[in-house]
Amino acid sequence: MKTLLTYIFTWWNKQTIGTWWWTKRYGEFVGQDELGNRYFRTKGGAIDPTLGFERRWVIYPGYAEASSVPPGWWGWLHHRVDTPPVDESYTPFPWQKPHRANMTGTPAAYHPKGSVLTGGHRPKVTGDYKAWTPGE
Repeated sequence: MKTLLTYIFTWWNKQTIGTWWWTKRYGEFVGQDELGNRYFRTKGGAIDPTLGFERRWVIYPGYAEASSVPPGWWGWLHHRVDTPPVDESYTPFPWQKPHRANMTGTPAAYHPKGSVLTGGHRPKVTGDYKAWTPGE
């Protein structure tokens, strides 16, 4: 029952019933990325008369987090490119890292040395630092 109510009344958990219905009626599956996000567009790439271009949208597998959309799909969603990444034969360079979502606010967030969240212990000053005082 809780799952059903969550599905009906929240937009940040996967999709709403309205989005599900719109996708079933007007959507065409385009592809899926490595994080499980599913991408759709209007059937046949039809132009929406109110927008003047085709609608494109993403359905997240769980919590809706926009930073979990990889760069190639982001460009396609925002009409920067017309070809979705599944239709391209792109191989990343060895120095390119795989895409990661923004981890701010999660337990996996980056905390530098001396941060309150990592215990708050800074390394001792080594003597190469001289504090500024007014008038010097």
